[in-house]
Amino acid sequence: MKIFVPGRTEIIGNHTDHQLGRVIASAVKPGMTAECQRLERKLAEVQSGKRKPMVLELNDLSPRKEEEGSTMALIRGVCQALEKRGYKVGGFTAKVNSELRSGGGLSSSAAFCVLIGRIISELYNGGGIDAVTIARCAQEAENIHFGKPSGLMDQLACSIGKPVYIDFLTEEIVPIDCDFGRMGLALCLTDTGGSHSNLTADYASIRQDMSAVAHAYGKEVLAYVNQNEFAAKGFDIRSAALRAEHFFEENERVPLMKKAMEQFNRDECLRIMNLSGRSSEEKLRNIRCAAGDDRLEKGLELSAKLLEGKGAWRVHGGGFAGCVQALVPEDYLASYAKAMDASFGLNSCFRIM
Repeated sequence: MKIFVPGRTEIIGNHTDHQLGRVIASAVKPGMTAECQRLERKLAEVQSGKRKPMVLELNDLSPRKEEEGSTMALIRGVCQALEKRGYKVGGFTAKVNSELRSGGGLSSSAAFCVLIGRIISELYNGGGIDAVTIARCAQEAENIHFGKPSGLMDQLACSIGKPVYIDFLTEEIVPIDCDFGRMGLALCLTDTGGSHSNLTADYASIRQDMSAVAHAYGKEVLAYVNQNEFAAKGFDIRSAALRAEHFFEENERVPLMKKAMEQFNRDECLRIMNLSGRSSEEKLRNIRCAAGDDRLEKGLELSAKLLEGKGAWRVHGGGFAGCVQALVPEDYLASYAKAMDASFGLNSCFRIM
């Protein structure tokens, strides 16, 4: 049996999820495929590419400290989460091939966890495990077994397989029927070559600043803070205030983007994405890392020069390093990709939707 799971991209909602805000994420064209079959023995045998197969006994699915940060932890974690919910878990072989490039920001770990969930669903549960349950099990595997405090956005987008609106405060999850191609647009990423390693402090500073503002109002996260009260009172620490402003404004943009996508409103999609991008640059300030790597910043500057008046561009995902995301007119895509490749390397720019 062959099973495919897509990667994911964040379309809008930059650093809103950890404050229980709103996001729109989407499945994308690159993904992971597994050729799989049942085994009589309760054993997982998983081979990725040309690497030696990983063999994992599935009789004891409890977390293991020595497996933290490993692929085996993800496999064991998904199986435990499914079994805990009453689903049948059995042995299987899987040959996995991935189109998700390392550092491309398309959530390869989330896609892999969802892939394991889909394998168990298809081989042992008649394909009857719903997409949201698989996503929650994938999140549990990353949080508890792998040791990564990830949210649910990545897993939901990979599992649902299409654009999805998520409100983490109300737990509203709404798939969106949208095709940028129908608007004459291509969604693409440019990998600027920066590494995401050693950026923990940069990422943590955003959450810390936003949480500091929330705590000043007696709340745990910004989603519980009244936006009007924040605007009236202000805040002493300017960097934290700017990041809080970004949260409130970005959180309001997400439903507007949902409406624009549902109505196939090209101009509005471009306008809102550009507002999101400028806010990330100027208020969230997740473009240049503390170590001084400016490749992402240069990618955004080049995109602005190429796409001004034509398309939209913004930092992709967590930021500080990595990818530029852009909505590019179909008839201009080749020219845009050529210019980005000239600066960041052959095939650094690639289409995802």
